[in-house]
Amino acid sequence: MGHIELRELDDDDLDAIFEMMRDPESVSMAAFTSDDPADRDKFDAWIARQRVAPDVSYFVVTENGGFAGSAAMFTIDGDREVSYWLARHAWGRGIATEALRLLVAREPERPLFARSAAHNSRSIAVLTKSGFTEVSRNVAFAPGLGLEAEEIVFTLVPALDGI
Repeated sequence: MGHIELRELDDDDLDAIFEMMRDPESVSMAAFTSDDPADRDKFDAWIARQRVAPDVSYFVVTENGGFAGSAAMFTIDGDREVSYWLARHAWGRGIATEALRLLVAREPERPLFARSAAHNSRSIAVLTKSGFTEVSRNVAFAPGLGLEAEEIVFTLVPALDGI
């Protein structure tokens, strides 16, 4: 693993993010994705909404200055959530763990929530290594799999000493 950073999203990142989010293996691991990850118009509309939403912070994950993925913070039903998605070339080298650490450090609100498909053992490992604990499971239709799948919700609560 090289030097990992989070930086603001810019227009030059959109092609790389689109390609990452339509990669079939990545889509199957994320499971809860767009109905059609290959629809560029739908992607462009979605990312445009994310970029102007006041409660969304969207970042590019870089390794040694090169594109490695994306990370975001947003609010759903009053809960602050974090999310990350790494390009396949960045899998299995600690980049997600470091990106999540950097993301969590930027967000003072606690508790924080995150979600993972139950079959995505690598993402579950990243979340638990980063201090998140499982709080619930549910089954919902997962477009990335084309069937119902189990989703796990995790939370990160404040440390006992308030840090």
